[in-house]
Amino acid sequence: MKFVDEARITVHAGDGGDGAVSFRRERFIPRGGPDGGDGGDGGSIYLIADERLNTLVDFRNRRRFTAEGGRRGAGRERTGKSGDDLLVAVPVGTIVSDHDTNETIGDLTRDGQKLLVARGGERGLGNARFKSSTNRAPRQSTPGHEGETRELALELRLLADAGLIGLPNAGKSTLLGAISAAYPKTADYPFTTLHPSLGVVKVDDWRNFVVADLPGLIEGAAAGAGLGIRFLKHARRTRLLLHVVDLSDAGAADAVRTVEGELTAFDGELARRPRWLVCTKTDLFDTDTVESRRQELIAALNWKQPVFCLSAIARTGLEPLKQAAMKFLE
Repeated sequence: MKFVDEARITVHAGDGGDGAVSFRRERFIPRGGPDGGDGGDGGSIYLIADERLNTLVDFRNRRRFTAEGGRRGAGRERTGKSGDDLLVAVPVGTIVSDHDTNETIGDLTRDGQKLLVARGGERGLGNARFKSSTNRAPRQSTPGHEGETRELALELRLLADAGLIGLPNAGKSTLLGAISAAYPKTADYPFTTLHPSLGVVKVDDWRNFVVADLPGLIEGAAAGAGLGIRFLKHARRTRLLLHVVDLSDAGAADAVRTVEGELTAFDGELARRPRWLVCTKTDLFDTDTVESRRQELIAALNWKQPVFCLSAIARTGLEPLKQAAMKFLE
């Protein structure tokens, strides 16, 4: 299934039904009086979060949603049937905003959470409502009100505890596959990952956390270069960033600085979030070389936060990272 994290839809709530003008006409009951009933209320439109969905791709084909309108009132003070509300399922993590005003309407972060996005029109009143001691045969009624119409912008931001960031080919997807049951695409060329992937990291029988593999950043991503700017927004929901760097890269320190610069340019708060350094591909070196390169990298960056060295291919060094991340998130 194609991953789509932005969509635009139009919602039109149901119109209220008109009130009726009617008079009671029965044998042996003279001057029966007005008996026009009210119309029915129009149906409203709600968005509901569904954990079974993980993309907004369905809204590429269907972009307009209309709720049922209320029925017209009838004689004998019969009220028209109200229109049914319309529920539209969206993935958990969807942010809803008004496209015209950019006002944020709501953020659906829990399975089953509902959000009213268009209110149905109110019913019209029948002429029985206007009867009084001075107006015993009213012939007026009111029409139903129109339902709200809005153009909505939907934006999906993945819900994850930790996010993997780094330059292309740093080993993020391979790492995700090693620490979780996810099967992200891996290959020996840049930009293998074209959309974010989620994986559940199981620490023990009762403890786990969710990691998002975000597509690789490049220099200038915050200005629109590459793929990173489209997916950096998903990192905003994470509480911990795991900065993956290829230990075999002679320019590892520059690679870290490049990603740091893009984080700062995109969102200063995101750049200040806890960020751990994860050095990968240690299977290419002996133990002494790994430690030497680790110390050189720490010194070059003046790094103060935790550093982990591991090999996703050889499955070494994974457990300390998993345990430390779990403890931090708890």
